[in-house]
Amino acid sequence: MDIFEKIQKNRGPIGQHSKESHGYFTFPKLEGEIGPHMLFRDKEKLNWSLNNYLGLANHPEVRKTDAEAAAQYGLATPMGARMLSGNTSFHEQLESELSAFVQKQDTILCNFGYQAMVSAIDCLVDRRDVIVYDAESHACILDGVRLHMGKRYVFKHNDVADCEKQLERATKLAEETGGGILVITEGVFGMRGDQGCLKEIVALKSKFKFRLFVDDAHGIGTMGKNGGGTGVEQGCQDGIDIYFGTFAKSFALIGGFISSDEQVVDFLRYNMRSQIFAKSLPLPLVIGALKRLELMRKHPEYKDKLWEITNALQSGLVKAGFNIGVTNTPVTPVFMNGSIPEATNLIIDLRENYDIFCSMVVYPVVPKGMIILRLIPTAVHTLKDVEYTIASFSKIVDKLKTGQYMADKIASV
Repeated sequence: MDIFEKIQKNRGPIGQHSKESHGYFTFPKLEGEIGPHMLFRDKEKLNWSLNNYLGLANHPEVRKTDAEAAAQYGLATPMGARMLSGNTSFHEQLESELSAFVQKQDTILCNFGYQAMVSAIDCLVDRRDVIVYDAESHACILDGVRLHMGKRYVFKHNDVADCEKQLERATKLAEETGGGILVITEGVFGMRGDQGCLKEIVALKSKFKFRLFVDDAHGIGTMGKNGGGTGVEQGCQDGIDIYFGTFAKSFALIGGFISSDEQVVDFLRYNMRSQIFAKSLPLPLVIGALKRLELMRKHPEYKDKLWEITNALQSGLVKAGFNIGVTNTPVTPVFMNGSIPEATNLIIDLRENYDIFCSMVVYPVVPKGMIILRLIPTAVHTLKDVEYTIASFSKIVDKLKTGQYMADKIASV
């Protein structure tokens, strides 16, 4: 079959609805200043869909630093890959400051978080090694694991007993192949908002020989003292052998970093293909990240404010009778029961009549009959935003329960 004929017949689980959803449910345009109130289709909405946890996206010092760095260096500098012609003192300074922030010996900057996780996994293991990973790991971990030419074992989400079981299998195989074991999990799971069982997995090192790689994309800046991450929050940062953080959430930027022992980072620096063969991060992004890191360290009140809003939102939702699952982080999922058409109508009603914009998650990401509305609180939301949202949700859930969003009543947008 011709490749183009194949993709025409199979658009994928989400792509098959692209004509109906594009511009509204998928690829929507949020415009105006980044914050809790933005424009969607020229109308202001209360926005719960941005990972701008600490509110740094439009912080005046951040905007000033970004503008001055872009004016001075442009977006091309430095030109070339880090290894060849793209290294600067600013890049090295950021790596050094990040290492201190997450309590590791050394750090390598990465152009993109997703790309970094995929490439790092590919770099760290060979066909003799065994990977053990959490079943609900982010797509970047799953894609990296798929590249692995050796064996991999998956353990049930946050199930330490099953992780131990898979480690027993991995240990037996590694002894036969002469390889090592890499356990991969997340600090904060971005869909359901629960923390990974990092402390318990670290404790398994007393029984098994393995290295632990933690994706803490949603944890850096939001968890632990001064936002040092989920390992700091759980008191086991020393037990995390390889720590990943992204700039795409709390830093309100783009890019990422991997921190570990000096020898591990040096190995990545000289062997991680996504960085060896990629242009260096432009200086405005590096200098901007330095300013954001400075603000995180100097202003713990930003994280305190985030948690004030988070606690108010989550406790208010629970008090109003909503199911928010087992989240113990700012990520706030609201679980409801309903079909995809009902979820579609619910979102239209929420956006058009209540002026609230949030993310919707349905099958095949979650089981059939389940709807998740995912809310991301930030330090720049207000308690008034929280109160209005809970009141609005109480109204829409009543409509959902009484069948007002049924398939035969599909709204148009």
